[in-house]
Amino acid sequence: MHGKALEADYLVIGSGAMGMAFTDTLMTETEATVIMLDRHHQPGGHWNDAYSHVRLHQPSAFYGVNSKKLGSDTLDTTGWNQGLYELATDSEVCAYFDQVMQRHFLASGRVQYFPMCEYAGDKQFHSLVSDEQFSVVADKIVDATYMKVTVPSMREPAYEVAQGATCLPPNALPRVAGQYDRYVIVGAGKTGIDACLFLLKNGVDPDNIAWVMPRDSWILDRANIQPLSFLQQSIGGFAQEMKAIAQAESLDDLFDGVNASGRLLRLDENVRPTMYRCSTVTMDELAQLRRINEIIRLGRVKIINTDTIVLDEGSVATSPTTLHVDCSADGLERRPIEPIFTDQKITLQSVRTCQQVFSAAFIGHVEASYDGDAIKNELCTPVPHPDTDIDFLRTSLANFLNGARWAQDEDLQSWLQEARLDGFTAPDSSANDVDPQVAENTIRTVMGAIQNLQKLLAEIDA
Repeated sequence: MHGKALEADYLVIGSGAMGMAFTDTLMTETEATVIMLDRHHQPGGHWNDAYSHVRLHQPSAFYGVNSKKLGSDTLDTTGWNQGLYELATDSEVCAYFDQVMQRHFLASGRVQYFPMCEYAGDKQFHSLVSDEQFSVVADKIVDATYMKVTVPSMREPAYEVAQGATCLPPNALPRVAGQYDRYVIVGAGKTGIDACLFLLKNGVDPDNIAWVMPRDSWILDRANIQPLSFLQQSIGGFAQEMKAIAQAESLDDLFDGVNASGRLLRLDENVRPTMYRCSTVTMDELAQLRRINEIIRLGRVKIINTDTIVLDEGSVATSPTTLHVDCSADGLERRPIEPIFTDQKITLQSVRTCQQVFSAAFIGHVEASYDGDAIKNELCTPVPHPDTDIDFLRTSLANFLNGARWAQDEDLQSWLQEARLDGFTAPDSSANDVDPQVAENTIRTVMGAIQNLQKLLAEIDA
C-alpha cells in the first residue's frame, strides 16, 4: 500500500494516554517532528469508549502529560473521596487531551495528527472514513498501542448471553438504571467496583445488587497514593509496609502484615484475595462496597440464561427483570515483556507498576537524553501489569530495582523531582520535612524488603 507521502522524525501509533504523555515529553525536550495516528476521532484512547461515570482511580495531580496540569490540585470536600485530591471525570480527561493536542502539539507546527486512521504496518496507514492512504518516512516508530487497554464497551462479553436475558456494559447504567428490579455486576476489578459504587450512590438498595467475584482482590487505599503534600503520612505508611515485607516468613505472613499496615485492603477480612490489579478505593468507598451482601464466588460466568447464571463452579438464580452489567473486560491486560528500545522502534510499556502515563513520559525523557539502546533499556526495564497476588511481590521488587538504578543517575533524579507525573519522588526541598533518622531507617528497611522479596519469589518459583 502506498499513498500520500509524509515525513517526520517519529511515527507515533496511538494517541491514547501513553502516546500523548510520550509525545509531550518529546515535544518539550527536543525539536523533533511527529506524526500521530489513531483509530479514534480524538485523543484519549480508551477514554473515548469508557463509561461516562468513570473517574480516575488516582489523583488528577499526576495524570495526563507532564507539561500541562490536569484539574486544579484541590482536595474534594464532599463525597466518598472527601479530603483527598480530586479525581478527573471521563469528560474532563477527554477534553484535557484534546486541548493538549490542539494547543500544544498542533500549534507547535511539529506534529501532524491523523485521527480515524488505522496502521497497516511498514510505516503505512489508511483512513477509516475515506480511501486515503499514507506512507511515512520516519527515523523511529513508537508503538503506543502495545498495552491493549480494553473496556467493556469495546467488545462483546466473553460468556454467552441467552435470548431474553439482558447484559449491558456499564456505559448503559445512567440510561437504564431504575428500569430493573435487580442488578448483577460481573467482574471484580476496577470497573466492577465503579459499577457497584454508581448504583449505591444513586440509591439502589444494596440487597438488590449481586456481585459476581471470580477472585477477590487486594485493593490499594487511595489515601496512600497522594501528592507529596501527604509526605509524612506516605513515609509512615510506606515504612510499615516495608517492615511487614522485610519480616515476612511466608506469602500469607507478608499479606497479613501489609494488610495490617493499611497499605492493602480487602472486601472481606475472612477471604484471602488471590488477585491484585492496582485498583484503589477510599475507606468510605470500601464501607459502601461492604454493604453488598450477595457476593457470588463460583468462578467465572459461562452463560447467562433468563432464569439462571451458570458459572464454573455452580449456578445461581436470575430473572428477565435483572440487569447484568458486564465489567469483565481485562482493562490492564498482562502483556509479554518486550524490550522498549529495539533498533528504530520504541514499544511503550510501564516502567513503574500501574503508572502508565508517568512511564510513557519517562521513556520519552530517556529517548531525548540518552544515546544507545543498551543504556536506554537499562534505565527502562518494563514492569508488567499485575494480575495475581504473587504479582504484588514481583511488581514491588521491580519498582524497587528500577528506582535504585534511577537513583544512581543525578540528572535523571533531577528530572524525576521536577516531573509533574511523578507523585513518588520527593524533591530535595522536601528533605527538611522528614526526620533524618526516619529516612535512614526506611532505607534500611527497604533493603531488607528487597532481599526478602527475592528470597520469597525464589521459593515460589522453585
